[in-house]
Amino acid sequence: MMCVLLFFASMWVFSQIKAKIIGIKDGDTVVALLADKTQETLRLAEVDCPEKKQPFGNNAKQFTSSKVFGKEVIFYRIKKDRYRRTIAKIFYDDDKYLSAEIIKSGYGWWYFKASKNLQLKEYEILAKKKKRGLWADKNAISPWDFRKIKIEKSKAAKLKIKTSELNPEV
Repeated sequence: MMCVLLFFASMWVFSQIKAKIIGIKDGDTVVALLADKTQETLRLAEVDCPEKKQPFGNNAKQFTSSKVFGKEVIFYRIKKDRYRRTIAKIFYDDDKYLSAEIIKSGYGWWYFKASKNLQLKEYEILAKKKKRGLWADKNAISPWDFRKIKIEKSKAAKLKIKTSELNPEV
């Protein structure tokens, strides 16, 4: 029984799926229309783009849109993330790997925490060296650091509110 479950799980994870990209949520998240007319949100594997409120966040979204919106793509499911999105490797125009194209153009970071693809690291180094995209900003902040700073600021603001409620004279 376990072998059967593993077989079907591997079929789900490694199967090649054709779909049409019908939505772009941000630089690293798209919506695909599958053959059965269902929609699936795909979080791009191996890349992390600037958040919407970060510098170059809209540029990254526009770049992704210019590459795949309205196009037929092939993707491979990797796994689900904590938001229940499918992490996927997306290929378009026959053999272009979307995550690699984003990194090469300077609209995303190689997500080294979840990737062992050292070629993507090389693309990031070259984009940085040539000051492509977000690398034109010498103070570019990675999305994971941006999110961390945002959480810390939110915690500090909540602590300040609690402190002022306990001691209104302050």
